[in-house]
Amino acid sequence: MELEERFEKILGSVSKDKFRQNANKLLNECFILKECADTKMSYYFILKEKELFKAFFYLLGYDIIINEELGLIALDNSFGTGRIRLRLLDSIILLFLRLIYIEEKKKLSQNEQVIIEVDELYERYRSLKSDRLKKVDMRSVLGMFKRYHIISNIDSDMGDPETRLQIFPSIMLAFDGVELNKLYEDAKSKLDKYVKGGESDDIADEEDND
Repeated sequence: MELEERFEKILGSVSKDKFRQNANKLLNECFILKECADTKMSYYFILKEKELFKAFFYLLGYDIIINEELGLIALDNSFGTGRIRLRLLDSIILLFLRLIYIEEKKKLSQNEQVIIEVDELYERYRSLKSDRLKKVDMRSVLGMFKRYHIISNIDSDMGDPETRLQIFPSIMLAFDGVELNKLYEDAKSKLDKYVKGGESDDIADEEDND
């Protein structure tokens, strides 16, 4: 009880339930974004109470990354734990999304959103591997990225080539420069082995009929 009272004293006028709710959201969803409808209110609340959140997460071994230019908030674990392990296909699509985001941002104003069609991912995959990717696999990969607020679908079926996606600025912080280079090399190495028949993976060789 004493610990809870001390915590409430630190919070002051800030709602304990609201603080707990937004702290959990930040822990579980990787990125809190200003331009994402699901996290917009949390973004402004955490930004307003950022010193409280910084102190709280510091005790847990996290640093809070706040980038107001990109409109996002994220956690960085100083112990290097809690990272998501990506499959080869996840890595390839993530790299495509980052490249597309960078390319499109050069053409757009700072406040314009990056909107693409899923077909662009299919085409890039096909040019890389000369194979068609199954819709069910595309849905699986994009569904995971949506959960972590890297993308959002404007249309319902994320396996449909004509479905529009919004790529969020969080794609720029999904991994740092060192991780990006390692991700690229790992993906390239695994892909080379796969193409030569030395390694199996869940990358599809044919498109499904859904």
